[in-house]
Amino acid sequence: MAFEITGKIHDIFPTEQIKETFKKREFVLSYDENGYEQLIKFQCIQDRCSIMDSYKPGDEVKIAFNIKGRSYTNRDGKLMYFTNLEAWRIEGAGSGPSQPADTAFPEDSFSQAPPPDDDDLPF
Repeated sequence: MAFEITGKIHDIFPTEQIKETFKKREFVLSYDENGYEQLIKFQCIQDRCSIMDSYKPGDEVKIAFNIKGRSYTNRDGKLMYFTNLEAWRIEGAGSGPSQPADTAFPEDSFSQAPPPDDDDLPF
C-alpha cells in the first residue's frame, strides 16, 4: 500500500553501502501537524538512492512511500520490531525556479505503487 505526504526536506544523508548487495540513503522531511513541526525519517534503497540527488534541504516535496516492517531477534534472544518508511517517488511541491524538476523512478503515475522488491534487506 502506498502513502503520500508533503513537506520540506529538513536533512539529506549520504548513501550508505550496508552490504555488497544493499545500499540505502536516508533523509528527513519536516511537516506541520496542528502547529507542531514533525520530523520524519525516510529511506531510499538500492538504485532509488539517487532520487535525492536533485533536492536540497528547504525544498518542498511530495513523497510517495511504503511502510515496511519486520521482526528480528537481538543478541539477547529478545524478539524486536522495526519499521521503515521507504520512499519510492519524490516530486517538487513548491512553486518558483528553485524547485527541482519532478523525479520519477520508474513509475509513471504518482498513485501507482512500485513493484515488490526482492526482499534484499540485510537482516
